[in-house]
Amino acid sequence: MWCLPSVRPNVSEMFFKSPMLKPTARFSTTSSPYLPPSFSVAPMMEWTDNHYRTLARIITKHAWLYTEMIAAETLVHQQANLDRFLAFSPQQHPIVLQLGGSNVENLAKAAKLFDAYGYDEINLNCGCPSPKVAGHGCFGVSLMLKPKLVGEAMSAIAANTNVPVTVKCRIGVDDHDSYDELCDFIYKVSTLSPTRHFIVHSRKALLGGISPADNRRIPPLKYEYFYALVRDFPDLRFTINGGITSVSKVNAALKKGAHGVMVGRAAYNNPWQTLGHVDTAVYGVPSSGLTRRQVLEQYQVYGDSVLGTHGNGRPNVRDLVKPLLNLFHSENGNSLWKRRADAAFKECRSVGSLLEESLRAIPDCVLDSPISGSPESGEEDVFADVHNVLPPPYEAAGEGIIICA
Repeated sequence: MWCLPSVRPNVSEMFFKSPMLKPTARFSTTSSPYLPPSFSVAPMMEWTDNHYRTLARIITKHAWLYTEMIAAETLVHQQANLDRFLAFSPQQHPIVLQLGGSNVENLAKAAKLFDAYGYDEINLNCGCPSPKVAGHGCFGVSLMLKPKLVGEAMSAIAANTNVPVTVKCRIGVDDHDSYDELCDFIYKVSTLSPTRHFIVHSRKALLGGISPADNRRIPPLKYEYFYALVRDFPDLRFTINGGITSVSKVNAALKKGAHGVMVGRAAYNNPWQTLGHVDTAVYGVPSSGLTRRQVLEQYQVYGDSVLGTHGNGRPNVRDLVKPLLNLFHSENGNSLWKRRADAAFKECRSVGSLLEESLRAIPDCVLDSPISGSPESGEEDVFADVHNVLPPPYEAAGEGIIICA
């Protein structure tokens, strides 16, 4: 049977009463109260919204969370409605805002606007290959072809915020996919701006009209490019992204020298098994010990507290339950629970009532078992021989010096 705890948690302490509440804590750019971003959840449009991030933070206390990409122009033109785009629960720290855009003036204006909200880092999107993004001028991954512009943009952002600035990019674009061209981008951006941390998706992007899904599948992964960056730019920090689908692969990447690992769809499509092991297996600290029933109890309090607070009935029950639908990935009753949840959307007017109606499909032994054991192992170590296939060390063009031999 579905039931809430006998003592309901204080909503105002756990979650924002409405999405308008802004966190007040500010953090130094030189030190952080959080563990480092050894594990982060990638920014994903229409996925890593406030609702998903709330669920993720209940499961893992230490993973770094990214927002969906927010266009600088949106913030500049929606200054009367900034809370809709920027407000988040204080419990979501550590959290990174991903910004999109290429107009330096607008990026600077946007930085002034979002700085008041207390994000822990600001990230510029230089990696999205979606035609909706890259196809509209110099935006997303197209920015990799203009490193000087990116350096100027990062300097403008940094001048208007008190937190570190970072860049997320690919290893190349179309035929501009040599290791030296990637290094030229990293070198120019880092010398023209305070950017010291790059999140690198280890595939190039193809802008010939293929879908974002194909851009995650067709271009081959070249992890050797990433690890060569770690070798050649010892004063910078690099987080690896692309094709890493389990915590065991995360730890394999870290063992080979990655400063951090970013996981995307695996963290959304199987949040319990992926995020549930992060605190113990990646950070070496105790887990919360929560069961999925307890996770859902906490999430229900959040969900029902924000129903309809954006106006026009949004977020609705469907919006709020969307991040929960993969919580029972591969478990007994998963398919039946999804069917019951889908049917319940028509009648249920609260997250609590939907869960009560649909969770009878999930056995108690699944609901009441905490995350246990070690993350799945036995997978092929895709990083095993990576240091044997690194490209030659980078020599900065026009500088006549080798960055790191």
